[in-house]
Amino acid sequence: MSLKVQISDDMKAAMRAKDSARLSALRLLLAAIKQREVDDRIELDDAAVVAVVDKMLKQRRDSVAQYEAAQRFDLASAERFEIDVLTAYKPAGLSTEQITIIIDTAVATTGASTPADMGKLMAAIKPQLAGKADMTEVSRLVKSRLGN
Repeated sequence: MSLKVQISDDMKAAMRAKDSARLSALRLLLAAIKQREVDDRIELDDAAVVAVVDKMLKQRRDSVAQYEAAQRFDLASAERFEIDVLTAYKPAGLSTEQITIIIDTAVATTGASTPADMGKLMAAIKPQLAGKADMTEVSRLVKSRLGN
């Protein structure tokens, strides 16, 4: 079963259960997927759907930070709920140790040694980690590795 079909089935289940908060989050996700399909005139595969989920998760995390800074904890709580719903559609991520191994391998391959080489190193790492790890965390690990 494709990820898009699973999301659609989960939306139908939320309708039957009258879970309006979950239903709203799933409708937003399906709308974003359909918008991407219309814009690009393609049928999204599971990897592209995960990319849409990642983008929405990043937006929600940014919103939580802004709401908390503005003392709007009710809105931050709603965004956290959406983060929980969206996270269910991401594949299992890599551990920090696995990410570190990939970074070390890329450092050896590219010869990166200074913070100025970060772009070259991230370009080598991104295809291996896209969708499997939070790239913000990867960037932090790369900075600490090249800063030493």
